Amino acid sequence: MKVAVTSQNFRTITGHAGKTRRFLIYEVNDAGMPQELERLDLPKEMSMHAWQGGPHPLDVADVLITAGCGDGFVNKMAMRNIRVVRTSATDPLAAAAAVIEGKPLPEPESHAH
Repeated sequence: MKVAVTSQNFRTITGHAGKTRRFLIYEVNDAGMPQELERLDLPKEMSMHAWQGGPHPLDVADVLITAGCGDGFVNKMAMRNIRVVRTSATDPLAAAAAVIEGKPLPEPESHAH
């Protein structure tokens, strides 16, 4: 399983997933724990908001964790077979571990998009 996390600063989980260009990518290691595989630092035209279609570097992910996004983003990711998890958690590694273990993450405060 591969887990992508929106992280504009590569330290915390950030929101605005559709416009995010930086992602931490984790893969489950032999011990069943997340291990950082790579960091994506994409150009502006490769944000999901601007992407015109076709294969995308995020397509490697099974799950995407973010601090916030709209339903349109969730639907767009579902069409790419990527499940989106919205959370108020801030630690990318701990959040990835929780998702891998099937544990729920705290939900973000809801707000209008």
